[in-house]
Amino acid sequence: MKPSGKHQPLFRSNEHRVSSSRAFSVGADTYDAVRPSYPAEVVEMLGGHGIARRVLDVGSGTGIFAAQLDAAGHGVACCEPSKDMVDTLRSQHPNLPVWRATAEHTAAASGFFDAITFAQAWHWVDSLQASAEAARITHPDGELLLCWNTLEVEHPWVLRLAKIMHSGDVLTKGFYPTVHTPWHLKRELRTSWIQPIHTDQLFTLMSTRSYWLRANERTRAKMVDNLTWYLFDRLGFDPGQLVPLPYRTDAFLYGRS
Repeated sequence: MKPSGKHQPLFRSNEHRVSSSRAFSVGADTYDAVRPSYPAEVVEMLGGHGIARRVLDVGSGTGIFAAQLDAAGHGVACCEPSKDMVDTLRSQHPNLPVWRATAEHTAAASGFFDAITFAQAWHWVDSLQASAEAARITHPDGELLLCWNTLEVEHPWVLRLAKIMHSGDVLTKGFYPTVHTPWHLKRELRTSWIQPIHTDQLFTLMSTRSYWLRANERTRAKMVDNLTWYLFDRLGFDPGQLVPLPYRTDAFLYGRS
């Protein structure tokens, strides 16, 4: 098995991209419980040393990255199309303002924000429309930050794990996202790290993937059987064992040209 060579997820059409993203209309509590946060260096790309920015986190999900921005002292607002995700975000982070909207049509005021962020979300958007909308709602010195946590599939056992989980967001090492004018790349961050996770949580993590959320019960049962065999028979882990799961983070900071 070879790692992915994709620089972006492959969709058959714009309709396929939109329908796939709608899988996240359910399962927000599970997502929030097992999806990891982001390395502190990603937040610092927006400016450290006590510099507070007015930030809109787009496609916020359950607020994992937005909460990190808030903890760093930024003034954070969130928009997210999924009602289920928004409900969980409001429950977990009641101090963060959030409304339902898409990256292409945020309903935000023109020129209002210092920065726009997308954590694990840019691959679901129409990049041309989202680039234009991000430019509309930021001031001329505004910034755009995109970041992804990805399973580090250079480890052979993680590559097979990702395939069993149908982790479709695993992109090739060194990839660059598609971003349009007026944005230009200012800085990038590539880093690797380890998430300690129990074997039972790996089943939960699998259930947060869009493939699982769109699958029927027969397909889900097959996925569970495959993961059970792989973890306990093939790799020899024990039920409940703590496993070091390698991740890779790729982050990109853009400025207005």
